[in-house]
Amino acid sequence: MNSHLLKQLFCSQPHSGADLTGKCEEPESVSSEARRKECSDGPVRRLAPTHSSIARISKPAPNWGSTAVINGQVTTLRLSDFRGKYLVLLFYPSDFTFVCPTEIIAFSDRIEEFHSINAEVVACSVDSHFTHLAWINTPRKLGGLGPVRIALLSDPTHQISKNYGVLLDDQGLSLRGLFITDEQGVLRQVTVNDLPVGRSVDETLRLVQALQQADKHGEVCPADWKPGSDTVSESST
Repeated sequence: MNSHLLKQLFCSQPHSGADLTGKCEEPESVSSEARRKECSDGPVRRLAPTHSSIARISKPAPNWGSTAVINGQVTTLRLSDFRGKYLVLLFYPSDFTFVCPTEIIAFSDRIEEFHSINAEVVACSVDSHFTHLAWINTPRKLGGLGPVRIALLSDPTHQISKNYGVLLDDQGLSLRGLFITDEQGVLRQVTVNDLPVGRSVDETLRLVQALQQADKHGEVCPADWKPGSDTVSESST
């Protein structure tokens, strides 16, 4: 991704790295006995944390990389660009719709609140980057999105949406999925809404803050916890 555009998204330089794992794999024609022998010759060597192919809480988030529009410019964006940050990945059905712009504008208007807690927001749909650009360049009073301060990620192959479990195959668009990953790229929170209902910026901020509180202090957050409220020590539960 262009370093100038990354700097516009967040201040610190991202860290990226390859994810590799060793596996014992044999063709189906190999007998199970031979397979056991081959795999028993030594332990599987894990060289780096692996990414899941599907989204699972407490597991590394499915890896992705695709074209995105940031501040009106087209670039390549990858999950690894956000290593060291909390990331809110916001799936939405389609550009030039009705509920979607209310969500994206709401998150964009409050992006500084996410930046202040070391978090970023990326919105993703199955639309191409050309459609994203057209939406951004269309005035809001004419049904467009207008300029926004969050990245719009393109998923034209539908693979990202499939991996995160939000693709509606029969309609060719994504449900309103919201995924929070931590500084290590581990998936910590998932919310998926049906198409008619948008999401809350306040609740998303609260969830990021609660996860950070638990990560930093080793405490658990009760129902409706907010910053400054009492937490519960795991030793007392």
